[in-house]
Amino acid sequence: MIIRKDKYEDRKYTIYSFFIGAGVLFLIRLLYLQLWSDELKMAADNNTRRDVTIYPPRGLVYDRNGELMVFNEAVFDLMIVPNQAKEIDISELCNLLEIDSLEYQKRFDKARVYSPRKASIFEKQLSKVQTAFLQEKLFMFPGFYVQARTLRKYPHPTAAHLLGYINEVNNNEMEKDTFYAPGDYIGKSGIEKSYETYLRGRKGIQKMMVDVHNREKGAFHDGIYDVQAENGKNLYTGIDLKLQIYGEELMKNKVGGIVAIEPSTGEIIALVSTPNYDPNVLVGREMSKAYNALVEDPIKPLLNRALNSAYPPGSTFKIVQALIAQQEQVANANTYYSCSNGWSYRGLHVGCHPHPSPSDLATSVEISCNAYYCNVYRSLLDNPKYKNTEAAFNHWRGQVNAMGFGVKYGIDLPYEKTGNIPTSKYYDKYYGRGHWNAITTISLSIGQGEILATPLQLANLACIMANRGYYFTPHVVAAIEHASQKQKLFMEKHFAGVDAQYYQLVVDAMENVVQRGTAQLAKIDSISVCGKTGTAQNPHGENHSVFIAFAPKDNPKIAIAVFIENSGYGGTWAAPIASLMIEQYLKGYVPEKRKYLETRMLEGKLM
Repeated sequence: MIIRKDKYEDRKYTIYSFFIGAGVLFLIRLLYLQLWSDELKMAADNNTRRDVTIYPPRGLVYDRNGELMVFNEAVFDLMIVPNQAKEIDISELCNLLEIDSLEYQKRFDKARVYSPRKASIFEKQLSKVQTAFLQEKLFMFPGFYVQARTLRKYPHPTAAHLLGYINEVNNNEMEKDTFYAPGDYIGKSGIEKSYETYLRGRKGIQKMMVDVHNREKGAFHDGIYDVQAENGKNLYTGIDLKLQIYGEELMKNKVGGIVAIEPSTGEIIALVSTPNYDPNVLVGREMSKAYNALVEDPIKPLLNRALNSAYPPGSTFKIVQALIAQQEQVANANTYYSCSNGWSYRGLHVGCHPHPSPSDLATSVEISCNAYYCNVYRSLLDNPKYKNTEAAFNHWRGQVNAMGFGVKYGIDLPYEKTGNIPTSKYYDKYYGRGHWNAITTISLSIGQGEILATPLQLANLACIMANRGYYFTPHVVAAIEHASQKQKLFMEKHFAGVDAQYYQLVVDAMENVVQRGTAQLAKIDSISVCGKTGTAQNPHGENHSVFIAFAPKDNPKIAIAVFIENSGYGGTWAAPIASLMIEQYLKGYVPEKRKYLETRMLEGKLM
């Protein structure tokens, strides 16, 4: 008799094996959780455990001499975990925080929408005194706890535009960087923004045990699950704090900017924009109110005029024209042009102040002759080596760009402006292609018309002259804590496209501008100052006063640009202020014989 084997008999053993194996795995996992793992205990402890974010202090900021410019001050946030905020005395909490029940409910609902289980800020930036008083009664409010953090503090009410400020992150910023959570702070402007990733450090987590009364009872498992915070890195700037303060005093009741740079490194020594504000007002619980007041102020104190405002450079631009003319071999030391109170062509007239005529190239810089540079510009655009005016103009524009105009440098401050050097396409659109030339654009010859430059770009021109042909990218921060070297961007020489041999004539002429020309108020005993005045035409009112300079003539230590709106001639206000800044930086004081000039600049009201 043949016994047939059930075709499904073997499968039952496979099923038995599967269930036995699953049971063994489940038993092993259960033993692991019971004997070796803390997962169950941690889950069970969730209602008596609190994860506290440890916010590291932001990095400090120092000036070039080690003077502290920005530090941190402790404040405290009252945090809420909505699911744990049960059976509390709402009226008592409202009394402590000086809010009403409607405001309480509004904040509670907002926190619950964010997360019913995660902590969020209920009341921010409590002082030490407020926190101490609140903590005495915190046991009455389950689900609430106090968390420490720091805010910025400024020992001197200066340099607001370059330091910047911090504020709470917005949704867009959180989407871009998962480092941030609601209630975190981020740099919004200045070096606080540019160096945010260095300054912010790394957040830590501290797991704390709490009792049923919301009181901390020590670290969870002796802190083995904590994540240590990492402090932000300190920044060491090239700013000279004393010079910065002095510059802001000189610019009181004036509108404009000052930029001073160390030519040999590109480090910014001072960056002044006025009107300005005390950086301490954009800190703390009243920040929003203060910020709105600054935004609505008609004098625009938030605007960084040294970096973000562009003006006609006026006669300071003649330095650029003198260098390019030599490079293009359309003018040299022996090139003379006449001036009859200006330059005229077929009814078009560009005026000039009275002076001896004719002038050579060096003298044209010294006396700032408009007619000379109208002729130079015509020679540049009518140069026969180019096939037409457009080609010559494009080449000229490229040379101007190489000297730092109409471009961004990549400075370590946000919102840098390029200024403006018009393109041939702009004139094609305005006049029609082939219908414009040196005559129709003649105002460019003297730094007017469509040309716009920032005070930073003018200071950089002074650096190019100081270095006889090159510059480093201007920058505020000289070093970062623990960083081995500066960014390569700040160590690279940028050459201005004009051969070194052509600079000395212009440098000598700039020295004569101060010694016997249009900027004699900038003369300093024992220091050879090389400068150039500018008076930028302003169709909306009084002309702007401009002056650029560097000193000493040999081995220069400082290059500077001063731009003052609606103040008239460059030699009247901008040149004296620049010379006082130079003297203060190089000597450390202003001598008694020049105190009269200092007083006049300090007391001058040009707003």
